Amino acid sequence: MAGSRLPRQLFLQGVAAVFMFAFASLYMQIPGLYGPEGILPARRTLRPQGKGRWRQLWETPTLLWETPLLGLDTAQGLELLSLLGTLLALGALLLHQLRHLLVYLLLWAAYLSAYQVGQVFLYFQWDSLLLETGFLALLVAPLRLPPRHKQAQGRLAGVLPHEDLPFWLVRWLLFRLMFASGVVKLTSRCPAWWGLTALTYHFETQCLPTPASWFAHHLPVWLHKLGVVATFLIEIAVPPLFFAPVRRLRLAAFYSQVLLQVLIIITGNYNFFNLLTLLLTTALLDDAHLAARSGDSRRKKTPTSWPKALLALLALLLELAVYGLLACGVVHYFGLEADWERRAVRSKATFTFHQFSQWLKMVTLPTMWLGAASLAWELLTALWRWTHVRGWLRKCCAAVQLSVFGTATVALFVISLVPYSYMEPSTHGRLWTGAHRLFGTVEHLQLAHSYGLFRRMTGLGGRPEVVLEGSYDGHHWTEIEFMYKPGNVSRAPPIVAPHQPRLDWQMWFAALGPHTHSPWFTSLVLRLLQGKEPVIRLIQSHLPKYPFHKQPPTYVRAQRYKYRFSKPGEQGQWWQRQWVEEFFPSVSLGDPTLDMLLRQFGLQDKSPPRARSSSNTLAQALRWMRKQLSPLEAPALLWGLLGTVGAIRVMQALLGPQSSPRAKEEKHRPAPAEDSVAASKQASPAPDVSSGSQTPRRKK
Repeated sequence: MAGSRLPRQLFLQGVAAVFMFAFASLYMQIPGLYGPEGILPARRTLRPQGKGRWRQLWETPTLLWETPLLGLDTAQGLELLSLLGTLLALGALLLHQLRHLLVYLLLWAAYLSAYQVGQVFLYFQWDSLLLETGFLALLVAPLRLPPRHKQAQGRLAGVLPHEDLPFWLVRWLLFRLMFASGVVKLTSRCPAWWGLTALTYHFETQCLPTPASWFAHHLPVWLHKLGVVATFLIEIAVPPLFFAPVRRLRLAAFYSQVLLQVLIIITGNYNFFNLLTLLLTTALLDDAHLAARSGDSRRKKTPTSWPKALLALLALLLELAVYGLLACGVVHYFGLEADWERRAVRSKATFTFHQFSQWLKMVTLPTMWLGAASLAWELLTALWRWTHVRGWLRKCCAAVQLSVFGTATVALFVISLVPYSYMEPSTHGRLWTGAHRLFGTVEHLQLAHSYGLFRRMTGLGGRPEVVLEGSYDGHHWTEIEFMYKPGNVSRAPPIVAPHQPRLDWQMWFAALGPHTHSPWFTSLVLRLLQGKEPVIRLIQSHLPKYPFHKQPPTYVRAQRYKYRFSKPGEQGQWWQRQWVEEFFPSVSLGDPTLDMLLRQFGLQDKSPPRARSSSNTLAQALRWMRKQLSPLEAPALLWGLLGTVGAIRVMQALLGPQSSPRAKEEKHRPAPAEDSVAASKQASPAPDVSSGSQTPRRKK
């Protein structure tokens, strides 16, 4: 089996990029969401309760407990963490030396600190996924970076026995994410998923569509149904292939997952979630696949022995059998039939909810054993590599590292079984009690989560949308238009990713029920009546576009509409809408209804913020930085960061050290016989993957 050095490097760089996007996106929204004049001030979430310092930090693990020592309030501390996180992630993305365990520990701790005070605006599945992935990156990152001259050597001596163990957890996380996401669509009994019509609603009713969503929405219904069938295939049937012993099956699974994520990116604004999922798929790759060069294909093939030829034939037969089984299963369970007259493909689910529930009960535990068997193989491989380490001192160090990382890998696998089993209650109840206790002990550290994306399809009768309105006299109302969510029917859906406008997302959730299910909405109305600029910038970063930028409205109310994509041929319109009902009553400052709701939801400001010290240099620097960046729109900032990374990478490539012709000759010169013998003695089941400039040889 080929090594995983290049996929690990790609994974670590990608995690740094996602952290950079997440921190920068959050930074731009902190004043409006969590500042003293924000919707949900962060200072309310951290109230000392007379507990010891370390116990308080363990129960609510956030570095923001220490912000008073710096002379900052909680929101300013959050800004500082976000800025430092952005810069640290940018450094790890650009500099190999910063892709170290300690750096990823700081990134994970900073985001966990923000998560603890983020409240409803930070409780999304991708935030949990980023925390879990960030902790795995912490384990995947090297403890000690080898010098450049050693990276350039093609020696197996630099390969540590434990290196692949934590990276296996990335593959297990990808399996849990995709398999659970597919299963919950059917266990939810959503009629759109069971009727295979989910995509006829999804493109229109998702939170933040893209312009491509309009075109995808108007595709033929039979193609939408076929897309749902393909989704079930990729999310339920393909994930077990992540652990297949045949390399080509794993690569086929990789490309199927990439295809699904790319299509979602094109047709929806899901911030950094799809990028994060794509990063997880790197665990399905190997060095031989990533480092393949055209020169390798011209290399003369050597004849193989008959046992290897037999194994290759058996692998090919197994591969064909799997593809055939998947094809037959899809045709059978989804009743695929070609309709030649209409030039379409008919499809329908031919199994019942009871049959699926029985199947899920039958396979949930075996999938856990599949993961355990795959992990056992990784442990045995690591142990085999350890036996080939030369020198007693290096062997002892490798044994300690293997013990620590092996124990951590097994513990995290056991912990993850608890949230994974949530999708099948009977299996969850039969799980080992020790796993439940271990999960309960570390649950607050966000090390493992249950996932289930797009569980139910919303807006089957039209997309519900809340539209805020303001007035000076209570008779003439002006709509308050958001930058990203649908409002003006003539405005095209924007492209927002990788930024996540968290208020716009929560407005989408609020529209699905009464306003009492979203207590933060009352606080939003209060801040608009007060004319608080930080909250206004969440709605319109360019203040002159906000209709009440000169004077706050006297009255604010909210209406619920049903939005639908316009039909082809309607010029100048992307949406159609129809008024449904009043969502939030007309209120003004001092209104008894508003005061009652504020008291009911505990949103009254009983403890006003402490006066900020103007002499604090750090606070002054944070305010100066905020003043410089506040006029920018968040997507522009994030794309600017990405452009900066690209420009620096190009400069590094142009100005980097160029290898001389003599060095190139030495690079392709055969290794001395003594070195070859020494390398063969230290060889492990994986090929040479320690070279940073030389293509690893593929096993034939």
